[in-house]
Order: sequence, then structure tokens, then C-alpha cells
Amino acid sequence: MPEQDTIAAVATAAGRSGVGVVRVSGPRARSIIQSIIGRELTPRHATLAQFRDARGESVDQGLAIFFPAPRSYTGEDMLELQGHGGPVVLRLLLARCLELGSRAARPGEFTERAFLNDKLDLAQAESVADLIDAATAEAARGAMRSLQGQFSQRVEALIRGVIELRTLVEATLDFPDEEIDFLKQADAFAKLVALKGQLQDVLSASRQGSLLREGIHIVLVGQPNVGKSSLLNRLAGEELAIVTEFPGTTRDAIRQTISLEGVPAHIIDTAGLRASDDPVEKLGMQRTWATIAKADLVVLLLDATRGETPDDVSIMSQVPASLPCLRVMNKTDLLAIEPPRTVPGTLFLSAKTGQGVDALKRALLEAAGWRPSGEGLFMARERHVQALQQAASCLQRAGGLEGSLELFAEELRLAQDALGAVTGEFTPDDLLGEIFGRFCIGK
Repeated sequence: MPEQDTIAAVATAAGRSGVGVVRVSGPRARSIIQSIIGRELTPRHATLAQFRDARGESVDQGLAIFFPAPRSYTGEDMLELQGHGGPVVLRLLLARCLELGSRAARPGEFTERAFLNDKLDLAQAESVADLIDAATAEAARGAMRSLQGQFSQRVEALIRGVIELRTLVEATLDFPDEEIDFLKQADAFAKLVALKGQLQDVLSASRQGSLLREGIHIVLVGQPNVGKSSLLNRLAGEELAIVTEFPGTTRDAIRQTISLEGVPAHIIDTAGLRASDDPVEKLGMQRTWATIAKADLVVLLLDATRGETPDDVSIMSQVPASLPCLRVMNKTDLLAIEPPRTVPGTLFLSAKTGQGVDALKRALLEAAGWRPSGEGLFMARERHVQALQQAASCLQRAGGLEGSLELFAEELRLAQDALGAVTGEFTPDDLLGEIFGRFCIGK
């Protein structure tokens, strides 16, 4: 970053609100305070002040807070102007800050500076965006744990363990003629086994955190009038989709996000699958198959009053074999006799009455791989999971290289690099640009 680079942005969401915030970070923050407020501010104290334009006229009145470096969010001199949340007022304040030598901040640039100034590691910086975007209360709590460093601490513990092993290997390679066997004396390979176990624990928790962040994309499929729209409405708790007795009512996908034990579940109701000459209905079915291709989980609904039909079997055969699929018999309320309590691979429910829906929710979480691990769950991203998997592969290969210390040392180095990528110790600049480019402006 250029030494004289100062950035400014509106830090609150677009639109009208009770309070709006303009944020400034960089070496010009102090001079901007003098120009807008007209006097110095006591650090980290909220001061009621008039915000003035270039002619000295009051643009707004509100609270001004100055955070001198390095004790600020970005690690730089930082100013927050908290005024009224009208779009015009905020634009005037931001324009005044730009007149005084700052420039408009890029998306995520404040948090990027916090990372570059060692106020946050990369995993913590990413959790800022995850906290803002959290779709459920459990996701928000998980993001907060990551922001507070719980995930980073577990990764750093793994890195320290790898460094300890590398030290022992390097000592053995540097002093081959010594009578002391450093690896044997320190029981290095037993430590490697323990380290692999610890890494698997973190990897398992990260997969859960990734589910918590990304959610589960669930597609409801089946023939027309099997109750897909009714089930969507039941799961969502409101009438989102039109339900009629006429086949082909749903022509396009209808999406709704719900919470399943704190896990975001993106439920997608699709057009019924059947032979049809209607061009609009055919287009809806094409979109159904396109949606299935992007799903994490498919729920195949069948009509319990007629059982499994050849058309149901045909639909099932076209679902990718690698995609988890739950078979669900709906409309059990219309059966003359009570359906069997357990049939392997099949769930029974009534979307109309709600009977069996709770069992479906549990089955959805289980099929998606959700394993609740208590209060310590943290947020993780897919890139974190991939880096941990890469480190695990390196340690696994290292375990078979006891007779070749040079290769053993190289696998340990690669494992450390992979773990370091999680917290940003080893991260390409283009990846940083992609990560912070997805943040909102002002954060």
C-alpha cells in the first residue's frame, strides 16, 4: 500500500436508516478530522460534533470517533462519522472526505488492511464476511468463533507440531555422523501419528463449518402433483408455492432458505417431470434437471396412494449416482391403512398434516453429512477444507518415508505450507484479491 493512501467509504447498507456511518482509514485521517470537525478528538471517545463542508456549513450532526494507529480495526489512523442515515447526507459526507485527499475504498479494503497490518489472520478476516452473510443464528455464532480466533488457534497448533517434526528431521540430516538418533529419541513417528489424528479432528470440524456457511442445496423432484410444492410450503412454514389439483402448476423453480438445526438449507421446488408437449412445461423440466446438476441432495417425492411407478423409477435412474437421494412417500394421510414405520431407503410423510416432516428434516441433515459437535463449532470455507485435505495427504505420505529422510522432510514442508494457506501465511496475491473482492464496500 502507498504510504500516503487514505481510503473512505459509507460503511452502512444502502437506503434510509436511523444511523449511517462513513469510515476513513489512513494517514490523512487526522487532517480530515480538522477540516470536517474543526478540532482534535479524544482517541476512542464518541464526540458530538457538527460535520461541515468546504464552506463551513453544517452538513450533519452526529458522533465522531477517532482511533489512532495501531489500536484500530485496520491498524492505521481511523475515523468514523456516525450521522443520520439518509443517502443524500452520507453521499455529502463521503464526497467531503474524498475532497480532502482520500479515495473511495474497494470492497473489503478495510478488512484487507487489517489483515496486511497483522490485526487479523486470513481465516479471521474471512469470518468477518461470513458473520455479515450468516443465514442462521448458529452460522452467526460459528462465524464469531472464527473471528475470535478459535479456528486459527487449532490450525496454528498443527503448524507448531509440523515445525517440531521438521526440526527433528533437519537435525538428523545436518548431523548424520552423530551417535544420537534425534528422531528415535524424540519418538518422532509416534508424534506424526498423533499429529495426523489432530488434523483429522480439525478437518472434520471444518467440513461441518463449511456446511454451516454454505448451507445445503436440496432439490425436490418428482412427477406432477406428488406434493412438492406442499412440502416446500410445509418446510418453509408459509405459502410460497401455489398448490392446485392440476398437474404442471409449477413451471419454474421456487427457492426458499430455512434453518435445519441451525444449518441453512436452500430448498428448491421444481417443475414436475413427465412426458409433455407443452413448450413452457418442457422448458420448466429442462430447468429442473439443470438445478439437480447443481444440488447437494435430491428429495424424490412419490405418491403413497399409488406407490412407486415406472415413471418414478425412470426419474430415479436419471439422477446422478454420486448425488445423495432420499425417496419420500407423500400423502400418507390419504392411505386407508397406516404406512409401515420403517422401510429401508424410504420415508413416509404427509406434507398436508406435517406427520413425518420432522423425520425428514433429520434425514436431510444426516444425508448431507451434518454431525453436530456442540458449542465449539466454528465457521470454515471450502478452501480451508481443501488446504487441510492437502496437508493430511502430505502427512500420510510422510508416514511411509521413514527410510528416506529427505523426502520425509519435503512432505512436512508441503504440509506446513498447506496449513499456512488457511491463516494467510502463504497466500498468493490473486487469491487475496478474490477473497476481499467479495466483501461489501465499507468493510
